[in-house]
Amino acid sequence: MGLAAESHAKGKDVMAEKDKKAEEKNGKDYTPPKGSTQVGRLELQGGRSIDYAAHADWIVLRKKEKPAAEIFHVAYLKSGEKAEQRPLTFVFNGGPGAASAYLHMGALGPKRALFNADGTAPAPPARLIDNPETWLAFTDLVFVDPVGTGFSRTVSGKDAEGDKAAAARDDKEEKREDTEFYGVRRDLESLGEFMQRCLSLYHRWESPLFVAGESYGGFRAARLAKLAQQGYGIGLNGAVIISPALEFTLLDSSDYDVLPWVTVFPTMAGAAAYHGRSKTAGADADPKEVLREAESFAVTDLARLLAAGSLMGDSERERIYRRAARFLGLAPEFVRRREGRISPPAFARALLGDARKVLGLYDATVTVTDPYPDRDSFEGPDPTLYGLERVFTAAINAHLRSTLGVDTEREYHLLSMEVNRAWKIDVERHALETQMGATDDLRYGMVLNPHMKVFLTHGIYDMVTPYFAASRIAAHMKLEEQGASNMVLRNFDGGHMFYLWDASRRGFRDAMEAFYRDAVP
Repeated sequence: MGLAAESHAKGKDVMAEKDKKAEEKNGKDYTPPKGSTQVGRLELQGGRSIDYAAHADWIVLRKKEKPAAEIFHVAYLKSGEKAEQRPLTFVFNGGPGAASAYLHMGALGPKRALFNADGTAPAPPARLIDNPETWLAFTDLVFVDPVGTGFSRTVSGKDAEGDKAAAARDDKEEKREDTEFYGVRRDLESLGEFMQRCLSLYHRWESPLFVAGESYGGFRAARLAKLAQQGYGIGLNGAVIISPALEFTLLDSSDYDVLPWVTVFPTMAGAAAYHGRSKTAGADADPKEVLREAESFAVTDLARLLAAGSLMGDSERERIYRRAARFLGLAPEFVRRREGRISPPAFARALLGDARKVLGLYDATVTVTDPYPDRDSFEGPDPTLYGLERVFTAAINAHLRSTLGVDTEREYHLLSMEVNRAWKIDVERHALETQMGATDDLRYGMVLNPHMKVFLTHGIYDMVTPYFAASRIAAHMKLEEQGASNMVLRNFDGGHMFYLWDASRRGFRDAMEAFYRDAVP
């Protein structure tokens, strides 16, 4: 057993003793679930290998000395390396309501689920393979399942107080307690508390520290750039923000706004070119050039049209409609009828509708056959979310229960729509304060700690969190020279989970190794 594993054993004894004393103090019979520890060796390219310990366990969060929640995590710690020399990265996905299995089994962990080279799902059954692109080559990893996801749960009154006390509790109060963690602020606080306890458990306060999050997890990572450092004393060397939803207003478009339509347009233009339907790009056109032209059109002509509406002259509006249609490979009448506001679902069904194909919202290069082509709206599955669910569900369950030996009857919640539906903004906000985002906290964190590096990345074919939204936001962050040099923006071929593409996963891994090398003194 290496130094990291030995530190874990010591830390766990200390934490267990603290938990026991707290339970005795409150007269409780509560016992947290039992985790597991395994050791492994991973063969890397170039004849290198890594010996590591894998710890799958729960950390208990407390409220007024009573157990409030159990957060499940899997920590991969390289054996035989000193804590101050080895980076440690906290990893989480988004949703809200998504477990960390997507990044865990898709790209970062020492084992991953097998996908086709283009990121599509292979025929069942799911297969686990060694992952030569794992980030374990340059950082230890802690995959975190926030409360309500994976094996993480709130601790009910029955667990914490005994059957009699739980039965006497008011049902409404019980329900309110169960959803306490399903909100912006409490979720971030729980992650901050978890990170503190995890650093103590594994004796890693001296390590270079990073956070990495995808989608809503990217929102979390950007917010933690401030909160972890100022609220929990956790200095960060870097934040990796993957396919993020940085500003919520960009996710909720309407007939009266401009920016959501502007930011998704280049992605749709790129998808039209990918499928050979663009009328502005030839068969051998450079995709990057198509995106650059679409970006320029989106922030100039299209933005003017969307802002002006009928205040713009008919001839100028018609010219813009026709040019937008050429970018998107759609009929001018389709664009005109929608007055330039083409939603991703409408585009996804229209582009290849003559072939009865519908594009994936999370990766517009992937298609699915429309099972009900005669109906007014699309009622089939999205191939890039639900089409991949079976692979991730099987992979994470096989890995946790068989490879790592986690013994629990709990269901692993890969993506909980119950958590997603219950999510709430900060309760103290006024009804008219609708702005909710993470960019301000990211800017704050970068000034608070001018040594922290930021890597902001997207897949170019993602219509849910489009890459151009982050590019445009970054251009408005008003970073001075030092701050600008600390931020890397890079996009990859693929969609929301671009790392499922073999080439993009390799490129992402290489970019991350260089990023970590630059971020650690």
